Amino acid sequence: MTDEFEAARLQREIQQYLGLTPEQLRFDFREVEGQTRLDLVTVNPRHQQSFLFRYETGRDETETLEKMLDYVKRYRDTESSYTLQWRTRGDRELQTSYFRAHNVYEALDKLYFGRDLNAITVFSVVLNPSS
Repeated sequence: MTDEFEAARLQREIQQYLGLTPEQLRFDFREVEGQTRLDLVTVNPRHQQSFLFRYETGRDETETLEKMLDYVKRYRDTESSYTLQWRTRGDRELQTSYFRAHNVYEALDKLYFGRDLNAITVFSVVLNPSS
């Protein structure tokens, strides 16, 4: 059973740890094969496009949120930074987005999450130097 107060506390902690406002972060829960899946989605305030930050699965919402919190506390140490330049079909303006991922394919998966592959044209993917 999910404790709503604990779930809300964990969501706030994840949001604060990432330094994002509630409007910039969406917690999407769904059932997948008897497990609870959490898709943590970021929303860019400038162009209102949303991207997958990460997904986790667990027994319930609380467990998936605990796993997500563990991840956000360490992801900068375990994943590379990528810069992607892209444009949506019909738009003239080139957009730049930044993703943390283990490899280029994972970065592209995060960009294309929930979209038709033909809806976005990617112009460049750059692995940023690690600091």
